[in-house]
Amino acid sequence: MRFQYSMEELSSLTETARGEALISVVQKRERIHPATYIGKGKVEELNALVEELEADLVIFNDELSPSQKRNLSSSLNARIIDRTQLILDIFAQRARSKEGKLQVEFAQLQYMLPRLSGQGIALSRLGGGIGTRGPGETKLESDRRHIRKRIDDIKEQLAIIVQHRDRYRERRKKNKAFQVAIVGYTNAGKSTLFNRLSEAESFEENQLFATLDPMTRKLALPSGFMTLITDTVGFIQDLPTSLIAAFRSTLEEVKEADLILHVVDMSNDDYFNHEKTVHKLLDDLDIKDIPQITVYNKKDIKHPDFVPTALTPTVFISAFDKNDQKLIKKKIEDVIIDFMTPYQVQVPSTEGKIISQLKSETVLRELTFREDNQTYLCRGFSLKDHQITGQLQNYKV
Repeated sequence: MRFQYSMEELSSLTETARGEALISVVQKRERIHPATYIGKGKVEELNALVEELEADLVIFNDELSPSQKRNLSSSLNARIIDRTQLILDIFAQRARSKEGKLQVEFAQLQYMLPRLSGQGIALSRLGGGIGTRGPGETKLESDRRHIRKRIDDIKEQLAIIVQHRDRYRERRKKNKAFQVAIVGYTNAGKSTLFNRLSEAESFEENQLFATLDPMTRKLALPSGFMTLITDTVGFIQDLPTSLIAAFRSTLEEVKEADLILHVVDMSNDDYFNHEKTVHKLLDDLDIKDIPQITVYNKKDIKHPDFVPTALTPTVFISAFDKNDQKLIKKKIEDVIIDFMTPYQVQVPSTEGKIISQLKSETVLRELTFREDNQTYLCRGFSLKDHQITGQLQNYKV
């Protein structure tokens, strides 16, 4: 069953990459053929199909080794790519920020390096001077050297970008902004929810990997308490290891979050495996102790066999429904209150700044003006380590 879902996902990935899946070919084997991935007979069958359908491309639903790809390319009259290459291609289309583009190029070059194949001495470049006579440097060696140099350049540029983001993150931490991160399987509806909650303009589309670059915006909760919410790249089964490494810094935003919204598409047949995939990747990133809310999305078109399995607090929504948007904001606020301490203070009416801070930096439950002593009685909840909590000691009743 999982295999079938994986093949359907490959077809969706192909459409996302602006391709058209003409036919799906399956082979049941005890083990992968070391030379051609599929058996010799299947290669011949595939070649006949390529000619009959006039296909330009054959996509394998796994990562091919350099030798398998080379052997298949010489046997089939079409270009051969694997699942990893397809995902990299989609990421290359989707990247918008400088960092996103660099990360994709970095992953592509890492993938390409062991798969370079040249024609040896026929493409050699002769050196000049003593000690360089003979075949010289082959085109293949030259290409490898250029790729390694470019990988080193990208690493340096990414390190600078990561430093910038760390500084932004430190500033947010200093200001004690409560941070919410949205994670989930690709196409679960994360960007749609992000846009509706924050009124931002993150790219949303019914496609896999519509969002690639993390985006952070302000989110006002029902009480007026201000938080920051971040949209992140979608997760996927069998995500290429080179991409996990390349996007680790992007997912650092999740590691710094105070609360995670895990969005699950309850209309998808394979929702259970999608949930497991996200949990596994979060574990791989060592994200274990951050509180989570599981957001089951697309309830209007939920799958007839859907059964919720989350062990965390849950909420069932349709991201487009205004009442559901209010519901999830309330759920976020309820969970945040668990991190907070209650307060009751009396603030003079002349202290307008403190009143304003209480409205946006705490969950304010009561604000009553007392005419007898010209003060406001304020009750609510504040974050334990926020500077406003320290200031409130001066106004305790």
